[in-house]
Amino acid sequence: MTTQTAPRPLEQFAPPPRDTSAALAAACHAARVCDQFRGQNTVVLDLTAITSLFDYFVICTATNKRQMHALADEVRRMMKARGSPRLGREGYEQSSWIVEDFGDVVLHIFTPETRALYDLENLWGDAPQVDWQECTAAAPSA
Repeated sequence: MTTQTAPRPLEQFAPPPRDTSAALAAACHAARVCDQFRGQNTVVLDLTAITSLFDYFVICTATNKRQMHALADEVRRMMKARGSPRLGREGYEQSSWIVEDFGDVVLHIFTPETRALYDLENLWGDAPQVDWQECTAAAPSA
C-alpha cells in the first residue's frame, strides 16, 4: 500500500532571494556615465521580478554614432573596473542600436528613431523604473 503525500506549495520550489544590490549599483553608475557623456533620456529598468536572465536594463539615446561609441566604451571601461567585464556586444559597428551585456546589467544605446521603434520601456512595461539619480548605491566602489 502506498501513501500519498500532500503536494508541496510552489514557494518551496522558488529559488532563494538573490542580493541584487551590486547589480543595482552598477546599473545606476552606468546611467550616470551615460548622463556625463550627454546621453539623453537615460532610464534604468528593474527586471529582477520579471526575469532571471538579467537584473537591470540601462537605456539611453545618443544623437550620432560617435556618441554611441563613446557611451558604450566608457560604460564598458567602468564596468570592467567594477569587476563586471562585458559578456557580449551587438550593433557596435553598423547599427543604430548598441547592446552591451554585462550579465546582470544590459546597456542599450539607441538613436532617437530606433529607440522609438523598439520602445523597450513599453515592451518591459511591468518593470519599475529606478531613480538612478537618487540611487545611493551608485557610488563608485573603492
